[in-house]
Amino acid sequence: MKVLLLGGTTEASALARLLAADARFTATLSLAGATRAPRPQPLPWRIGGFGGIEGLRRYLAEERVDLLVDATHPFAAQMTRHAQAAAGATPLLRLERPAWTPAPGDTWLPVPDMSAAVRTLGEAPRRVLLTIGQKELAPFRAAPWHHYVIRSVDPPDPASLPPGAEVITATGPFALEAERALLERHGIEVIVTKNSGGTATAAKLAAARERGIPVVMMERPIPPPDLERVPDAEGAMRWLLRYL
Repeated sequence: MKVLLLGGTTEASALARLLAADARFTATLSLAGATRAPRPQPLPWRIGGFGGIEGLRRYLAEERVDLLVDATHPFAAQMTRHAQAAAGATPLLRLERPAWTPAPGDTWLPVPDMSAAVRTLGEAPRRVLLTIGQKELAPFRAAPWHHYVIRSVDPPDPASLPPGAEVITATGPFALEAERALLERHGIEVIVTKNSGGTATAAKLAAARERGIPVVMMERPIPPPDLERVPDAEGAMRWLLRYL
């Protein structure tokens, strides 16, 4: 059974390991190339886009893919839409980890996008930790009175940075003690992040809760309707086994 796994997440890597250990499946992992140095994977893999919906549809046909699993990032909404549009008769599953939910003591300020996040920061200068990746930093240039500490896997484009921003390149998972130290060292007063879910970067939320630091939380995109979803690699494997 031939599987195309659209990856780039912890859950995709977990499913890749399960597929690699099961000889009944021949799987290929596809990565968008958002990370410059992706970690080694247990499956054959490709990097780069497909050329839109038609390109993905053509790939599925030419490679005779039997099953398609979209395990891209919760905020990779365009890729999910493209997968649904291109799948046609190919069974499609969305593997998406659950979103974070606020715990007692949290102060979350939900926003739909980064422009709203900038407005939520307000007019008074604040020390802000941005953990939003490297592609949506430009809106914060409109509020240069804040001091920004930016953490991302790869260095951002310098042209996108707010004036005077500090950049930290690091890859999770992040321990709670390290997150406490980060907030203390930089005097962070507010965090801006995306509701990515999972455990790898959740410790910053616990550290913020302890210190009474508000979190400006970008909400997830609305998922496409009629798309079967599971929250973990084990659930995805059970779905795949139904087609044997």
